[in-house]
This record gives sequence, C-alpha cells and structure tokens, in this order.
Amino acid sequence: MEISVESLETPALTKAQLAEMLFDQIGLNKRESKDMIDAFFDLVSDSLVEGDDVKISGFGNFQIRTKAPRPGRNPRTGESIPIEARRVVTFHASHKLKEQIQGDTSPTTAS
Repeated sequence: MEISVESLETPALTKAQLAEMLFDQIGLNKRESKDMIDAFFDLVSDSLVEGDDVKISGFGNFQIRTKAPRPGRNPRTGESIPIEARRVVTFHASHKLKEQIQGDTSPTTAS
C-alpha cells in the first residue's frame, strides 16, 4: 500500500487527513477511520505520559526526557527568571526513515 503525502494541500499532515487516507485506501468507514487514528495517538500519548518510550519500527523512537531547572532571562527586559524543571518529548528517526528522507532506496537490514 502506497500512501502519498505530496498531494496534500498543506505542508502538514493532519489526523483528519490520515483518517481520510484510511477511508480511501483501506475501506474503513469514516467514523472507524477517525476512531482508529484517535486510538493510536491516545496510546502513544498515554505511554509517554506514563514515562514509557514509544518505539515504532522503521519510523523512530519517542522518548521522555527530564530537563533540569536552569537560569534564564526575559529577552525583552533582560530580567533573570528561573526556568523550572520539566519533561519534554524527543524524537529520534530510525535509520530507515533517515535513508528515505535522504532519498536512498537501497534496502537495509538494520533498523
């Protein structure tokens, strides 16, 4: 199954567009397509909130990273302000995805 993103009107791929692709290419009805996309992203976000990494083979890894508190400053006033500790999501693309982005079509065995 080939999914083409070039035909999209905007440079961003939306959940609604993903659901439409499921409807068009797999034959799920629109409600099932929307529910499937929502369920997928709910699973990913719930796992990340719980502190678990999300690994999607051939695509990449989403990880939670805790950033330490640090001093910062307001760029408008120059006033020093503390930046509190926080958790952030990082994404690391798989080798396969990186190769696809670079246009390398040779098959690889590493992921």
